[in-house]
Amino acid sequence: MQLHTLTSATKRHIPEPVGRGGKRGKTSGRGGKGQTARAGHKIRPEVRDQIKKIPKRRGHGKNRAHTVRSERLVYAGVNLATLEAHYKAGETVSPASLLAKGLVRRTKGRVPKVKILGTGTLSQKLVVKNCTLSASARVALGLKENA
Repeated sequence: MQLHTLTSATKRHIPEPVGRGGKRGKTSGRGGKGQTARAGHKIRPEVRDQIKKIPKRRGHGKNRAHTVRSERLVYAGVNLATLEAHYKAGETVSPASLLAKGLVRRTKGRVPKVKILGTGTLSQKLVVKNCTLSASARVALGLKENA
């Protein structure tokens, strides 16, 4: 064994460079220079008043829908035409069966909430369980309006 033949068991960890713009906000950890760093510095009162009136906007970025409306229910939509093509008469339509047939995807590793939509026609009788129905799908399946 010689020194130049030795290799490390773990990969070398090189920390990511900080303060090169982006990623870390405003001054990227390098403090404020210029006007804000000068002695006796004051923002003009009229500018300060305008800044105070701007509302704090949290969660209004790229994923605003996910940050602001976290309690929102997200449904996987399935049309009647799709059910017509993939199910036989008398079969049960449920989120689990739709997942097994590959008609919906898992959301966050779970069986998704499903909404059956009224696009297309349905010529056979199906049993629907644990699915939300649109008004037109409810009529097509022959169910009561209020059920």
